[in-house]
Amino acid sequence: MAAQLRVGFIGAGIMGKSMCQHIMSAGYPVTTYSRTPAKCAPLVALGAKLAASPAEVAKHSDVVFTIVGYPSDVRQVILGDKGVLSTLAPGGIVVDMTTSEPSLAKEIFAAAKAKGASAIDAPVSGGDVGAKEARLSIMVGGEAAALEKVLPLFSVMGKNIRHMGGPGAGQHTKMVNQILIATNMIGVVEGLLYAHKAGLDLDEAIAAVGAGAAGSWSINNLGPRIAKRDFNPGFMVEHFLKDMSIALKESQAMGLALPGLALANQLYLAVQAQENGGKLGTQALMLALEQLSNVKH
Repeated sequence: MAAQLRVGFIGAGIMGKSMCQHIMSAGYPVTTYSRTPAKCAPLVALGAKLAASPAEVAKHSDVVFTIVGYPSDVRQVILGDKGVLSTLAPGGIVVDMTTSEPSLAKEIFAAAKAKGASAIDAPVSGGDVGAKEARLSIMVGGEAAALEKVLPLFSVMGKNIRHMGGPGAGQHTKMVNQILIATNMIGVVEGLLYAHKAGLDLDEAIAAVGAGAAGSWSINNLGPRIAKRDFNPGFMVEHFLKDMSIALKESQAMGLALPGLALANQLYLAVQAQENGGKLGTQALMLALEQLSNVKH
């Protein structure tokens, strides 16, 4: 199976690089592309072929994965003049794993269908650690027949693969994920700020509360990074702001008031306003809360 299925992979960032490496380790031949070719160098060193455009990737692939930055990037690499669908053969499958707009996922699905191909929206959760350890949660929207074909590939990247419904359902599920994380991160940094001010050892405090009812992925994985003052990205603030803006737009269209999400969005805008803030990891929310209380480190 691995020898027969040709895989394309577009996007070699924090998440994409590790995800693609797992596919290659499983024996699949890979053609890759990034707007910054240097990012593909580790994949090329492992045997991937470097393409000059998304169209060239699709020409040599049966299944093409994309994980890029923003919905505008998704539109360009899949629907653009030199995009995936310009050359993907009938029967091919494009799998967008970017967190993007549900409406765009439906548009891509229709465009693929018109060319005799299939499209799946499959955003992921688990951050850089989940990508490296192949423990991602993968939320899938699209047709069951297409999912069945790519399931072996998903299985080398993640452990929790859920078919959530038709086109766009994967993206809607990712919005649920991001809404949960947004307000949880406020709790994480407020709790640790309190612990710091009370004179507690942060690592001990995390160990004490992380094993109980207050435990969460964020406190257990990002809490120790905050304690070390490590604000390097597992997931960048600017990308999280993009996700929250999609969730706010979708919730507004549904007539929902989500004040927790709106508050988190405002606090993360305050992080982005700091020098290089948008490129920091989501745990850098601590910087905004420290500034509000004039806590110095």
